[in-house]
Amino acid sequence: MHVGDHSACLAHLNEADRAAYLATLSPGADIDYRGTPFTPELLNQLLAALCDPSTGKPHIGVARFGQATFSGGARFDGATFSGDARFGQATFSGGARFDGATFSGMAWFGWAIFSGVAHFGWAIFSGDAQFDGASFFGDVQFGEASFSSVARFGRASFSGVAHFGWAIFSGDARFGEASFFGDAQFHEASFSSVARFDKASFSSVARFDKASFSSVARFDKASFSGDARFDKASFSGDARFDKASFSGDAQFHEARFEVASRLGPLVCGQRVVLDAAVFQQPVTVEIAARQMSCARTRWASTATLHLRYAELDLRDAILEYPVLVATRPTPFPPPNWMGWPPETALSGLEPGVGLASVGGVDAAHLALHDIDLSGCRFAGAVHLDQLRVDGWCTFATTPAGWNRRFPWRWSRRNTLTEEHHWRVGAARHPDQAVALGWMSPPQDAPKLKPAAVAALYRQLRKSLEDGKNEPDAADFYYGECEMRRHDTTRPRGERALLSLYWALSGYGLRATRALAWLGAAMAVTIAVMVLWGLPADAPKPTTTGRQAAVGQEIVLTTDTPEPVNPTGPPAERVTTERVEKSLRVVINSVIFRSSGQDLTTTGTYTEMASRLAEPVLLGLAVLAVRSRVKR
Repeated sequence: MHVGDHSACLAHLNEADRAAYLATLSPGADIDYRGTPFTPELLNQLLAALCDPSTGKPHIGVARFGQATFSGGARFDGATFSGDARFGQATFSGGARFDGATFSGMAWFGWAIFSGVAHFGWAIFSGDAQFDGASFFGDVQFGEASFSSVARFGRASFSGVAHFGWAIFSGDARFGEASFFGDAQFHEASFSSVARFDKASFSSVARFDKASFSSVARFDKASFSGDARFDKASFSGDARFDKASFSGDAQFHEARFEVASRLGPLVCGQRVVLDAAVFQQPVTVEIAARQMSCARTRWASTATLHLRYAELDLRDAILEYPVLVATRPTPFPPPNWMGWPPETALSGLEPGVGLASVGGVDAAHLALHDIDLSGCRFAGAVHLDQLRVDGWCTFATTPAGWNRRFPWRWSRRNTLTEEHHWRVGAARHPDQAVALGWMSPPQDAPKLKPAAVAALYRQLRKSLEDGKNEPDAADFYYGECEMRRHDTTRPRGERALLSLYWALSGYGLRATRALAWLGAAMAVTIAVMVLWGLPADAPKPTTTGRQAAVGQEIVLTTDTPEPVNPTGPPAERVTTERVEKSLRVVINSVIFRSSGQDLTTTGTYTEMASRLAEPVLLGLAVLAVRSRVKR
């Protein structure tokens, strides 16, 4: 752009003409150098001519540098632009420094190219700041910059570190479709109006820790290839992450969501961390991730967590109102026109959700639906009896192998993780217990005594019974009795009684065991009856009489001889007749009836014992069947 009455631009004027022209400039003058190539020396001469003596810094009115090129460093530190500053499509081959600059009008840097560092630290933008489509190939510094109006960085490209720490955005902050190839640092930045990062791409770490979003924060369709940190960030308006994708961790540690009614749906290839975060209003959280941590998270209102793939940790979470955690078996439905969230980072994984721990949680407000609880630690939680377990929730099970101490297999039942940990810790050879199928406790797991595990079983059994899940509640009754049987602090008599109860019928829950004992008892009773209980011959009653005197009545007496014990070799006593009589005696004993059969002394006592034991065993078998079919 030619200057004054000259036909050449400032860069191509001879020394005399350039000096004469610069002498005509004064602070606050409007300048137009569009398309002019600037060297550092030429730029310094220009800024010196515009220097305000009172401040010692350049003072420029309207500045037009559109398509200008700046070779070497371009230093506008502390400059004041009282009019519009237009640097659209300008090229900065070296560093561009606007630290402490003041832009009273519009600052236009759209599609500008910054090949070196670009420093706008402490800059003040009173009008719109337009950086749409700008390319930053070096580090960018907007630390503590102040944007009073709209800040536009749409489709801008940041190849190095983009530093916006402590920046103040009083108007809209628009970074839609911006690309951050280096670290994006917005820690402690303040967004008073809408913050838009729609479709923005973060290839490295994105840091928004301690950032303040006073209005809507939109990260719809944003892509985070590295970790994204929103630790201690404050969201006073809606926090929109619809269809956002995180390849690394998404950290919201101690973040505050004041009015957000929805978080997600978002996809995270690694962990979503909401530790110590606060949700003040009713919220629906929709997340697909490998892991999700909500340790010490505070839910100040109702919340619904629809999750996929994740292993959830709820340790020490504060639930002031009902909170539902549910597995979503299918991808999330599209929010309006946004489409389906991509789940490519989680392909190949099962979409089910597992719960890792509820230690320290007041479970009175917690409801679980279709959650895998096989690895969940319940120790430390309170009001587990009021926990709602709905849908298809699964627990850990006993090993499928043979018991090494007894010649039978472990009965299949639902168990708690705490019992697995206790059995491994109490085993003489923990490695063998783990090899058998019991789960080894992690290093941070507390070492619980059987009484503590029994209390967990008791509370959760009550929860399942209230939910009309009687079969699974029966398994937890079994587990409770097992822990009581192994509790050395209980009286020996109680433990002996529990051991007998376990051996005979599995605490009234193993019908097969009770029927086996019943069959064995009946077989022994039949054998005793055949060999010693039935007399050799049925006693035949004899009648004798006498007449006291002539004309008086005759007195008749009928006596039955005592049964005679069988004699001879035992093999000769086993006959079809004796077996059939013994079988009648046993069958009547089972239904608590007397057979009416003449018996020897041994047979009489055997029948008495069988009439006591065998109905009890039959009753235990019926009780076990009832516990499995009860609704």
